[in-house]
Amino acid sequence: MLTEADAVVIGAGALGLSAGYHLAKLGRRVAILDQFAPGSQTSPRAAGLFKLIQGDQARTRLAQLSIRTVTHFEAETGVSLPVTRSGSLMVARTPEHADLIYTEAQRSGGWGVALEMVDGGEARRLAPFLQPDGIRAACHTPADLYIEEPSSLLHAYLQAAELRGATMVPHTRVIGIRLQNGAVSGVVTSQGEIGTPVVIDAAGAWARRVGELATATVPVMPVRHQLLITEPIEGVEAEQAIVRLIDTAVYVRPARRGLMLGGFEADPLPFDVACQREDFSMDGVPLDSSVLRRLGATVEGNIPALRGAPVQEHRGGLFTMTPDGQLIVGPHPDIRGFWIATGCNGSGFSLSPGVGQVLAEWVVEGRPSIDLASCAPARFRAQSFDDQQLRAAGVWQYAHYYEPAAGRLTNL
Repeated sequence: MLTEADAVVIGAGALGLSAGYHLAKLGRRVAILDQFAPGSQTSPRAAGLFKLIQGDQARTRLAQLSIRTVTHFEAETGVSLPVTRSGSLMVARTPEHADLIYTEAQRSGGWGVALEMVDGGEARRLAPFLQPDGIRAACHTPADLYIEEPSSLLHAYLQAAELRGATMVPHTRVIGIRLQNGAVSGVVTSQGEIGTPVVIDAAGAWARRVGELATATVPVMPVRHQLLITEPIEGVEAEQAIVRLIDTAVYVRPARRGLMLGGFEADPLPFDVACQREDFSMDGVPLDSSVLRRLGATVEGNIPALRGAPVQEHRGGLFTMTPDGQLIVGPHPDIRGFWIATGCNGSGFSLSPGVGQVLAEWVVEGRPSIDLASCAPARFRAQSFDDQQLRAAGVWQYAHYYEPAAGRLTNL
C-alpha cells in the first residue's frame, strides 16, 4: 500500500483509468483506488460506441480527441486495443427529428466533423440490416467507431498506466478525504492512508458519496441503462454501420455477429447507490427485459432481423445524470486539489480518452488544451439540489436525450 502519491484517482472505470493513465504519462506518481476490481462496474457494461456529433463544441472536441486516442493507442503505448471503424448513421423518421439531424449536422460540420447526408439506398448499403422505408433523414459519419468488448479499453488503460508507473489499488474502500486549510492533504482508505495534494473523484455512481467525504457537492443521479446482444444473425458483419434511430431513442450496432440493441425509455429507473447496502455493486442493478422489448418493437419495421432474435446477453449499468445533461469535469471551486470527472450522461465511456487527457493536462500544467468551461463544477456553486430534485432532473435528462423542442441529441 502506498503512503504517498502525487495524485489519487478514486474510481477505476473508464474515466478514472484514463485520468490515471494520462497522469502517469505526464510523470506523476499515481494511485488508482477502487472498492471493487478495476473496470468491473458500469464501464464494461457500456455499448462501446464513439460518436463525433455531439451537443456542443466542447464535447465535439473531446469526441475528436477520444477517437484519435483509441485509434492510435497501440502505436503510442505498445498496448493492443482493437477498434472497429464502422462509421455510423443517425436516422430520423419524423419531420421534427429530421430537422434536428439537419441542424446538428450543420453545426458539427462547422466544428470540423466530416459527415454527409445520405438517401435510403446508401443507408441500406452502409447498414444492410436497415430497411430504409419511412426514413426522412440519414446522416453518415464515417469516422465513428465502436469497441466490440468495452472491457478491452479498460484493460488497455490499466496496462498502459501500470507500464508508466501507476499503482492500482483494488478492493479498497475510501472512507475519508483529509483537508488542511481548504486543500486536499490525503485520502483515508480501508487499507491505510495516502498523503496526496490531488484527488480526482471519478467514482461514477458513487461520485456524490465521494464528494461528501471532501465536503464537496457533486450533483449527479444514477439512472439505469440497459442493452442486449442477440445471437448471431446471418448477414451481419462487424464493419456495418452503427445505426441510431433518434425518433425512438434506440441504437443498434453489430455485436458478436449479431446485433446490439439499446435505448432510452421515457420512464427510466433512478437508482441512487446511497440508498443501497454498503457492499452494493453493479451486479445488484435490477434488469427488466420488457424495457428492451418495447424499444425493440419501435424499430423492428426498419430492422426486421431483431424480430424474434434470441438474446445472447442482457446487461445494464448506471449512468450518472446531471441536472443540465452536461459532464462535470474540472477543479472544485472551493477545495484546492479536489478534482471531479463524472456526470457521464451516457457518454463517459466514449469521451473518457479525451476527458482523461485534458484533465491530466489541467492538473499538471495548470490549464486544459480544450476549453471545458461548460463542464466546470463551479457552475453549480450557487445551486443546491435535494435528492428529489436530483432524481427528477436525472430522469428528465435521460428521457429527453432526443428532444427536438430542446434541440438536443444524445451523447451516446
